[in-house]
Amino acid sequence: MKKGLTYRDAGVDIEGAERFVKLIKGIAERTHSRGVLSGIGGFASLFRLNHLGLKDPVLVSSTDGVGTKLKIAITANEHSTIGIDLVAMCVNDIITTGARPLFFLDYLSAGRLNRERDMAIIRGIARGCKLAGCALVGGETAEMPGVYGDEDYDLAGFVVGVVERSNIIDGSRIRPGDVLVGLPSSGLHSNGYSLVRKLLFERFGMALGDKPRGLRTTLKKELLKPTRIYVKTVLDVIERFPIKGIAHITGGGLTENIPRILPAGCTAVVERRSWRRQPIFDFIEREGGISTEEMLRTFNCGIGLVLVVGRHHKEKLVERLRVLGERAVVIGTVERGRKGVEYT
Repeated sequence: MKKGLTYRDAGVDIEGAERFVKLIKGIAERTHSRGVLSGIGGFASLFRLNHLGLKDPVLVSSTDGVGTKLKIAITANEHSTIGIDLVAMCVNDIITTGARPLFFLDYLSAGRLNRERDMAIIRGIARGCKLAGCALVGGETAEMPGVYGDEDYDLAGFVVGVVERSNIIDGSRIRPGDVLVGLPSSGLHSNGYSLVRKLLFERFGMALGDKPRGLRTTLKKELLKPTRIYVKTVLDVIERFPIKGIAHITGGGLTENIPRILPAGCTAVVERRSWRRQPIFDFIEREGGISTEEMLRTFNCGIGLVLVVGRHHKEKLVERLRVLGERAVVIGTVERGRKGVEYT
């Protein structure tokens, strides 16, 4: 009699997945807040809102991944910070509305589960949640042989936040004469990596251990710098200043992301020399022969978040941001014109 096949024979280890869930339960619980009503392991997560004291709460959500930056983490076998990137890409989106992140869920799919690697990823996600002040309430881990190679994996994240309806920031109050204040990025964040990989590794044959001219560290350390999480900074300043608009500078760079918050009849005039960008951007532009226009619509070029405020508030806003440890700088103004970005 032929032996029947099992799920393990097909490459899926159910028992291993169950053990992994038990391991991450404690990590997730350390991020929980008063709103969390259910723990890891159920079919769904429960979160209450009545303890927040809001009159007209509006839920705000976003989902994202980290793109081909994953290939760098896999090649380097360094997975401790990619989870921070995952959280950052989601929470930085919802804070543009003035929302406070409440809870986060992750999706990890892999060709084969690897406890050491996957624990490092989840610890990074939990660390990102702590930085963002939100709870890691659940997620999904899927073993998918045949879809991914044994060492390959993918990540997706989902965040829910809340904002008082009367306090929603949507850019509608932006007017000509307002000022753009930029907050620095840590580097590439999680955008433009397909171009970076093609340039550095395919065209130039570089290795992650290389330390190219002009960079202060190896490519591995530079390319795996985690995306900054701006939540605590933004929540502080929106309580103190009438912030009119917030743009998260991700794929599409300054060129594509600033116009997303501008009303009709307004254009952003950005002074490119008003801030000092990190050496990685100069290196990519110089060595790749990439045009300035292409750089500005592919990378954040050193600015990870842009706040729009009335000109009478700019000095005090910049002063407060610097108290919070931000190297904030005025990078431009809003002028009358066709919606878009002009550079000077």
